[in-house]
Amino acid sequence: MKRTTTAGLAAAALLLPLTGCGGDAQAGGSATVTVTVGYQSKTINTVTAGILLRSLGAFERELAARGEKDGVTYKVKWEDYATGAPITAQMTAGKVDIGSMGDFPLLLNAARGKQLGRPTHLVSVTGYNLRGGLNTVMTTPDSKLTDLGELRGKKVSTSIGSAADGTLVRALQRSGLDPAKDVHKVNQQPAVGASALGAGSVDALSQFVAWPGLLAFQGKAKALYDGAELDLATFHGVTARQDFTEKHPTVLDAFLKAQLTATAYLREHPVQAAEKVAAATGLPAEVVYLYNGAHGIATFDPTLKPRLVDALKQDVPVLKTAKLVGDVDVDAFVDDRFVKKAYGADYGRQSAATAPAPRSEVWLKGAQKTDTFDTPALALRFAAAHRDTVRAVYVPDATTGTSWFADRAVWVRDGQGLRAFVTPSVAARYVTAHPGASTLAYATALAAAAAS
Repeated sequence: MKRTTTAGLAAAALLLPLTGCGGDAQAGGSATVTVTVGYQSKTINTVTAGILLRSLGAFERELAARGEKDGVTYKVKWEDYATGAPITAQMTAGKVDIGSMGDFPLLLNAARGKQLGRPTHLVSVTGYNLRGGLNTVMTTPDSKLTDLGELRGKKVSTSIGSAADGTLVRALQRSGLDPAKDVHKVNQQPAVGASALGAGSVDALSQFVAWPGLLAFQGKAKALYDGAELDLATFHGVTARQDFTEKHPTVLDAFLKAQLTATAYLREHPVQAAEKVAAATGLPAEVVYLYNGAHGIATFDPTLKPRLVDALKQDVPVLKTAKLVGDVDVDAFVDDRFVKKAYGADYGRQSAATAPAPRSEVWLKGAQKTDTFDTPALALRFAAAHRDTVRAVYVPDATTGTSWFADRAVWVRDGQGLRAFVTPSVAARYVTAHPGASTLAYATALAAAAAS
């Protein structure tokens, strides 16, 4: 994963003046260095390198401490974008220094940077899901569709080149459908696609965090396909311009140190972190917690895990088939030197660690932490006993582990008790494979848990 910087590039970097994003020289020998960070406030798996990091002020504090030592005044410009594409455009134009985005946009970032002679590098991870649960295909609440294979001849909204599009392509192929011929893909931004689904102009929507959870929470859509069924890791990460980091390595080091601070805060105070992100984005805190909570769909860890890098390599052919990139040298794009330095001696252990086993959670109104349970049935029994003060109930899918809202899940009862599933198709397969099992409504499951 390590990258060797040539002497020529290093020398050229030293000759660059302190102007633009890199800063500007000032009288008296002092200097001001401005770093521009591109982030996506609504893509909440980037919060430790974006909205949460910004709200905590951790990056500014790190830079201020370093500035006192090296006599440089550091300034931070935060620029919020809806997707990763404009961040890449600004990076290759030299106007954004550090950006965060999903795995497919990261590959586009790598390809575009190399093409334009302004290379970028993946330097850390924000949130990940080793099975792919950050992407979901949704349909309307009253839709008769119950399985992805039923999308033949249907219109599906997605954002071409996004991880959600990659999930859709792979899932359709596994269902025996040709993504280019058997469905009509409509290329739309997430908000436009959500509106199109509600208006009935598309039959399904394949999108990334936090849109599926938001639409489910609002009762505007239900899950048709859980991306975790692919069992292929998906993640969001931080990319940095090579020329900027060669010139100002201390800035990137400060950023990654601050990201570690934001990650620790999210892990230690998941409810408070969800509330902060909700206040800054306008998203319901319950939706933020679904993804970013203690047992949420995403796990936050800045280390560049080999399994995530391998998944990135598997993403390249999907983008090549769509003619969005040519060959991408993932190993050259990944640069773990900076995050290893920021993390210190514990990096090896942490990079080998994975998400904890999923558990069910109940969030009561006014509570500063959730109550956790070993089984969905225990969570429902607790929720039934606190019916008037329940804010949200989260349960993991019995097969994929993907956390979902209990009142939006598909419930099954068998001889072992109650099980929750994100989608009807997975629940149906479980029922078929387990004689005596049957589906039941959430209200029935809640009553059964209360009576047990």
